[in-house]
Amino acid sequence: MAAASWRFEAIGTAWEVVTDAPLPAAARDAVQTVIDAFDREWSRFRADSVVSALAVEGGSVPAPADAAPMLDAFAALGAATGGAVNPLVGASLDALGYDAAYSLRDDGQRPAPSDWRERLTWRDGTLSLSGPAMIDVGALGKGRLVDLVLDVVAAARPGDIVVDAGGDLAVRGRPHRIGLEHPFDPRRAIGVWEVADAALCASAVNRRSWPSATGATLHHVLDARTGQPVRTYAATWAVAADAMTADAIATALFFEGGSRLAHEWGAEWVRMTTDGAVEWSPGCGADLFLGADSVER
Repeated sequence: MAAASWRFEAIGTAWEVVTDAPLPAAARDAVQTVIDAFDREWSRFRADSVVSALAVEGGSVPAPADAAPMLDAFAALGAATGGAVNPLVGASLDALGYDAAYSLRDDGQRPAPSDWRERLTWRDGTLSLSGPAMIDVGALGKGRLVDLVLDVVAAARPGDIVVDAGGDLAVRGRPHRIGLEHPFDPRRAIGVWEVADAALCASAVNRRSWPSATGATLHHVLDARTGQPVRTYAATWAVAADAMTADAIATALFFEGGSRLAHEWGAEWVRMTTDGAVEWSPGCGADLFLGADSVER
């Protein structure tokens, strides 16, 4: 029996859900409800979202269901990377032009608040900001949403499932071979990775990139300590048991300490430097097309 594919657009990216048989209408509606609720809570591109409201004056709101798992993960990411990953990086992205209007107007670097653990709290069912700041969960939020959608789909249509949100994907059932797109040439792959009952997430500096006034290329992967785009690595890929973990590790791998956190969290990974060298984790299951400048880390 041929698989059924459902494609749609949401949160600014293309989605595809593949199942053994078509999803019932009620399941599709449930998926859309989950995505819409997540977007209303966490999107900094929506004026009516929870994080946009907090950005105006700070304050306290009932914590969304995903606050604790995501922000706990951010705390670990920040500790592992020496503060390079920070959920209050929204204003830094805005300053470079990756704002709600997609102005792509570079107003200069703006470091994120280094004391975000004091400014932002999530406990006793309450999410609080001590003052105005823009929360941005892009380091792992799409992976979290993939996991939520997967739960809805699996409840409605058990069996072989793929949930793919613009290249961040989760697989249940039979294995799938996923190509690792070359960050400098989307017509090529640097390898393939067979994924089964796991998630694969990727991040690359060629996605969501734009020129600055000086002609330099800007992109969405920032070092929160400086507000500047990262320049050492061009692309990362991570495989973990769930998509939020894989997404978080894919972000952490742009920084010193990311590979150590991947080991602690049981994730495998591949990354490419901006000069084209490929690195990978010990025991990595990816089938890589390697050159002489590639090395296991």
